[in-house]
Amino acid sequence: MKCRFRKSGGSSEAMKIYITCDLEGCAGITHWEECAHGHPDYALAREEMSLEVAAACRGALAGGAREVLVRDAHGSTRNVLPHLLPREARLLRGSSGDLMPMITGLQNEAFDALMMVGYHSAAGEPTNPLSHTFNRLTESILLNGRPMSECMYYAYAAALHGVPLVLVSGDQGICDFAAGLIPGIHTVATKSCVGAATLSLHPREAQARIEAAAERALRGDLRACRIKLPKEFSIEVRYRDHSMALDRSFYPGARQTDAKTICFDAADYREILRFIHFVL
Repeated sequence: MKCRFRKSGGSSEAMKIYITCDLEGCAGITHWEECAHGHPDYALAREEMSLEVAAACRGALAGGAREVLVRDAHGSTRNVLPHLLPREARLLRGSSGDLMPMITGLQNEAFDALMMVGYHSAAGEPTNPLSHTFNRLTESILLNGRPMSECMYYAYAAALHGVPLVLVSGDQGICDFAAGLIPGIHTVATKSCVGAATLSLHPREAQARIEAAAERALRGDLRACRIKLPKEFSIEVRYRDHSMALDRSFYPGARQTDAKTICFDAADYREILRFIHFVL
């Protein structure tokens, strides 16, 4: 394990924090077009994403961090405007090709905590008009019978390396999920959803709350955010297209349970990471 656990933040030993940021959970973002390069509204959306992650960086630094690594994890992974980040932050952009692309590099350095900014609800969930998991190819993904969000997937991946997830910001649905998964976590709900509509905080208010929550998270008990991984894993992927289910069913160990669904079981979460890497 790479993590250096401490009871609370603010110690004499400098903390090193990993912040991963997505776009669909940011304040005000409502339509798919806003999240895509080339659309007129994308410039405003990427700026909000950049400002929210910059707020998390400032909060982390105020809470005792001395090093912050920001992972631009949305789509092209070329969204965050670097000049909006604090000078203390490093920025990781581009596709990595590894098994943990939204938190790539976390496995290579010793981090004290993970934060997620702009995260969103899982595929099929009615708490964000942009709900999805990894891409828009699936109707739903269940892990041990529960809707699997990117938050859940990477919280477990971070736990493999001993790194606690201490902050999640995004839609109300993903914040409620995170609070249920990790009782000690800090959350900031930037918006709620009704159908295809969102009701958001003012962007500056969202940023202020994220900054304050990031600082509180590091001044609290990081051990309260540790996750105990299940002993066994069963994942079910339901695609929108039946032909994709047939194609992916040839992954070793996968089994097709109906026209659109494949399942896979493993005792080691690393095998779930590998499975998802190849079937999505």
